Amino acid sequence: MTQQWVAGFRSAVISPYETIRLTEPRGFNDQTVRQVLHMAGGGERLRVRLSNRYGRSPLTVADARVAERKTAGEIVAETDTGVRFGGLAQVTVPAGGEVVSDPVGLPVRAGADLVLSLHLPAETGPATFSHMPGETSYVAAGNRTGAASLPGAEEVPCRFYVTGIDVLAEEGTAVAVAFGDSWFEGVGTTPGANRRSVDALNRRLERGWTVNQGIAGNRLLTDEIGEHALARFEQDVLSVPGAAHVLVNFGINDLGLPGMVGLPPATAGELITGFAELARRAHEAGLTIHAATVGPFAGAVYPGHNTPEGLAARREVNEWIRTGGAFDSVFDVARAVEDPERPDHIRPEFDSGDGMHLNDAGAEAMAAAVDLGALAF
Repeated sequence: MTQQWVAGFRSAVISPYETIRLTEPRGFNDQTVRQVLHMAGGGERLRVRLSNRYGRSPLTVADARVAERKTAGEIVAETDTGVRFGGLAQVTVPAGGEVVSDPVGLPVRAGADLVLSLHLPAETGPATFSHMPGETSYVAAGNRTGAASLPGAEEVPCRFYVTGIDVLAEEGTAVAVAFGDSWFEGVGTTPGANRRSVDALNRRLERGWTVNQGIAGNRLLTDEIGEHALARFEQDVLSVPGAAHVLVNFGINDLGLPGMVGLPPATAGELITGFAELARRAHEAGLTIHAATVGPFAGAVYPGHNTPEGLAARREVNEWIRTGGAFDSVFDVARAVEDPERPDHIRPEFDSGDGMHLNDAGAEAMAAAVDLGALAF
């Protein structure tokens, strides 16, 4: 059977030097960072991708190991396997650079939790990280990468330096990329429970899978929390091995976040131009592209988010998404989760409590809006 390397897990990263911080950045010094990675897809072997994209000095990883997760930060000891880079246990990732490990002989299943443990022996400076992944990482002093458990470890709600796991899968395995904001990353769903909309979508798929490149707070048009969608499309979509489809969910932060700092929201015309450009780039690269309508946010508890201009632009953009013909399909998240009595608000039973994000049931409704027939896996 012929095989190929495809993305089995992805984690989009941001800079620790940004002005708006939804999670506080941090660095490490002679510490082990153990991270739980929920695999969208599986294969007979795997490769680890590490990134120092936003680092300002070289990053040294003295030891890296992967294993199946038992519970919390505990691993299944008999699966513990060393990771090598060019045959060596230690690797230095240059500032702004990334590395891919040698193939690791550890089979992994779709839906399994993989644990990646990194020993960072020297001062790292602020770390390139995923700031709201909905999963706990565990930090312990010294090199504890091979320890079965990490009692007393510090628990941190972020993910550091890892951008992906590739898996060796059957040739022809197709991957979809969920490219968007917090409604993909999973803010509002139960942490550690894998109830994100992307996880719910994967449970619906009979073949193929979707990797998650959501960044909470991310925008279509403006750098603020992460590079904006048009800037990161090459890195976070087109460079994903096996990518055949892209699902996009943007706009809510372009319309709401500017109000927090007294700026006007993006206009409908600006968002439509940005969405059209994403569609053009996806089609030019041979990918199908599937767009979510912009979800309701009138009940947002965050200052400045709820403006008449932003809500009017949302309605105009959604009409264009539904009828403009730019995309291969549309999944109408707005209609799936809106309150019928107040369409600019999230339905109460889907509201995480902040008027802006979906709870577990809302994430399920978002995933159910995707037409599986449009995804030709």
